[in-house]
Amino acid sequence: MPILLEEYLNYPLPEMHRVRQEFLKPRLENIEEHIKKELAREDISEKIKPGARVAVAVGSRGIRNIAQIVRTVIARIKAAGGKPFIISAMGSHGGGTPEGQREVLNSYGITEENMGVEIITSVDVTPLGKTSCGIDVYFDSTALAADLVVPVNRVKLHTDFVADIQSGICKMLVIGLGNHIGCTAIHEASFDVFGDTLLEAARMIMGRANVGFGVAILENACDETAMIEAIPSEKIIEREKELVQIAKNYMPTLMIPDIDILIVDEIGKNISGAGYDPNILGKSYLLHEFVLPVPRIKRMVLLDVTDQSHGNAIGMGIFDVITRKVFDKLDLAQIYANAIAVKCPEDAKIPIIADTEEEALRIAIQVAREVDRSKLKIVKIKNTIELETIEVSDALLDYAAANEKLELI
Repeated sequence: MPILLEEYLNYPLPEMHRVRQEFLKPRLENIEEHIKKELAREDISEKIKPGARVAVAVGSRGIRNIAQIVRTVIARIKAAGGKPFIISAMGSHGGGTPEGQREVLNSYGITEENMGVEIITSVDVTPLGKTSCGIDVYFDSTALAADLVVPVNRVKLHTDFVADIQSGICKMLVIGLGNHIGCTAIHEASFDVFGDTLLEAARMIMGRANVGFGVAILENACDETAMIEAIPSEKIIEREKELVQIAKNYMPTLMIPDIDILIVDEIGKNISGAGYDPNILGKSYLLHEFVLPVPRIKRMVLLDVTDQSHGNAIGMGIFDVITRKVFDKLDLAQIYANAIAVKCPEDAKIPIIADTEEEALRIAIQVAREVDRSKLKIVKIKNTIELETIEVSDALLDYAAANEKLELI
């Protein structure tokens, strides 16, 4: 373990204070009734033919109310005469295995008992062709054989690239339903042109598979359901471009502009595909353009990994210090499968390991250059989706008091 000199173990650390950040928070109140109305629209309901086998695609993201949303979508498909079943659509997540992906779905309450339909987590794929840049495109074989495919996913900014289309329905079709093989293949594309590759592959898939409509979910800055919209397949691409911009305006930010040490309680696959959202922290090995205001952070400490991640601590490599608690949870097979698929081994690197939170903080302070230990600017957050309440050190109280969007609790 790292050894700190006595003088670095005993100086007083600053007091921490809870601060509330004010965000735009539109919220959808009656989710089930809203979904019923969306799927009752003529341009959606006409897609569901009596007796049609409908593959409802569900991913690995920790989407608020996902079990309720999926269950309601399934009920409406049944009411329209369709025969729905669930397929996993999560690329390399869950270790890229049928068992691992079923475990991820189970952790979100997506079980055959709860949903009342069969769940298929086969990772078999069918090659559909190549993009103009020579990228292989694959699609889930079970989905390809279905009479109708209905992807259900959240639309938001992506963690690795900036483009008109980012994380959402198109990405689920290409990467989620590409399974481990397709996910790996599509990541051969440079992130400089990834958005264009994603669009080309999505068009290819929708030209071959029977994609009926997508169910797009948007969340507000407090991780609450803000919008749910059913989009017919012929309008998915153009509408998703618009939804990305709406989602951008809903996202939270970390409003402290200059931070010596950031302490993050947890990262996880249920929080973000990257474990944390680089759009919030401004730290990434892949994303180099940030469209939201991001803070300047000297060093970062990680305290835990969510249980829903099943040991996949992808993203820990961006941190400087982790705790023993994080290290003891690591499932290297899951982490490596994810990191190799997206060609970013840096995200799987293991930082300095400390026994306790205090030791981790003191190490981070020690390796941060040009910090005033008498006026340490420390911020602590739960994760990158729960940012309404944060903690700040004494040196940041004046800044918090002067900012009308920050309130000392």
